[in-house]
Amino acid sequence: MAKFTKKFEMYRFLQANIPNIYAEARKAADEIGIPAELRGKFGLTGAISGCPSPLTKKVREALDKGSTEVIPLAKLVDEIRSIVKDVYGDEYDVAPVNTCEAGLWVTFDALFTPPMQGRGDSYQARYIIPYEKHLHHHGGYGRPFPGRFKDILADRGSTPGELGFYGKRQNNTSVYIAPLVGADYSVHGIKYHPVIQLTKVDPEASAKKIKTIADRHASMLTGITSLGYDTPGYGYGVKDTDGTPILQKRLAEIAHDFDIPYVIDNAWGVPFIGHDIRKSGADVIIYSLDKASESTTAGLIIGKEEFMVPIRRALGMHGDRYGTTASYGKAAYVTNDPGKEALLGVVAALKELRDNPAELTKPVDDMYNIVKEEFEQIHPKIKKGLIITKSYNSRAIEVNYENTWNGTELGLPIFSIEDMYAGTNIFQSGLGPMGVIPTVAYDANIMISPGLGTTDENGQIVEKNFRYAVKALVKLMEIVAKYSGFID
Repeated sequence: MAKFTKKFEMYRFLQANIPNIYAEARKAADEIGIPAELRGKFGLTGAISGCPSPLTKKVREALDKGSTEVIPLAKLVDEIRSIVKDVYGDEYDVAPVNTCEAGLWVTFDALFTPPMQGRGDSYQARYIIPYEKHLHHHGGYGRPFPGRFKDILADRGSTPGELGFYGKRQNNTSVYIAPLVGADYSVHGIKYHPVIQLTKVDPEASAKKIKTIADRHASMLTGITSLGYDTPGYGYGVKDTDGTPILQKRLAEIAHDFDIPYVIDNAWGVPFIGHDIRKSGADVIIYSLDKASESTTAGLIIGKEEFMVPIRRALGMHGDRYGTTASYGKAAYVTNDPGKEALLGVVAALKELRDNPAELTKPVDDMYNIVKEEFEQIHPKIKKGLIITKSYNSRAIEVNYENTWNGTELGLPIFSIEDMYAGTNIFQSGLGPMGVIPTVAYDANIMISPGLGTTDENGQIVEKNFRYAVKALVKLMEIVAKYSGFID
């Protein structure tokens, strides 16, 4: 294959050879021996909303039992509150919603936006977000600031237009997007955009920079938000002795200096065994429970009681007007109601996380061992640039290859998130011909997690199936590396 010195030429060549890459991938799946009956029915993650993993036996049993009983929904919500308080303490509260995105929406509207009542024009509100991966979620609720970022969401999502990602923006609210010190935002991809590479982020220098931004915008500052992840590829690889990412702790400290809330988007995370807001100092944390917690489709908002009061009021869960500690009524965000079956699944999943955490961490350990073994077989030039990390928070293994670009020549191709939505991220689309459902694999970062045909009914790893999926990924990476000229 040709050697390239310019990135756009390399990505142009890859685009022209997609049919050839797919053909080689299909042949490689045959060589690996992926059974015909397994193809198209298993994958590298069960944590994608568009193709969630099947429910475990315990959750299914809880649904079967509860669906035949008469249970007031306020009782289920209070059971969830009790479980959360068992773990975090009575000073924390919780509100279930139908999705994590719904949780972000109501939380930001309750805590970050200016009031809509009263005479005169509404004041301007601004929250700060690090320039990090997935910022179209927790960074999509304000108009981007500074202006250089006004088009940052242009190609995100499958349904663009006024009611696409741009349609989430809230009343008189803007979001300051703060580039992180040590991050690499160079341009890559067939869909040629900046990609977010964060393994070299300096948390202390980044926090100092964000503190300066906060000082400059103090008159309109209403909040700080970030992801709650804990791996190098997301910029949170530097941790304290308790295992808490330093950057998240510093963001909490900055927020509290300004008497504003720090809200964490931990969509691909799990309560109790993952991010601990008591240690990071976050005020509110939001989950997508169907991604990694083995729950029914639902979101969960957990936070300090002070901040949960307006959130629960907005959801109609705060309490009846005649005086109760909880209700299940109508409020502005009643449209985000998770429903009975979702609540039953949330209760079952949280009980498992509280009472049997090893049942959820063991698959992560098993995956890590298999991933390490299989990536030992990858081409040495690729292996040299890999960082493989285990995360109990995301119940996932992160494979990051930013460091393949450390030399003077072009590294392993990096696809942008825009490639994912355009169908030109070959590390995702190339798995299709192999019969493997793909995972999140952009910005030089690949996340592998259980659940999609790789686990049994109790959520434990079926080694043979999981190994097939990882072998397919390894082989696809080598095929793409060959066509890009990275390896011979």
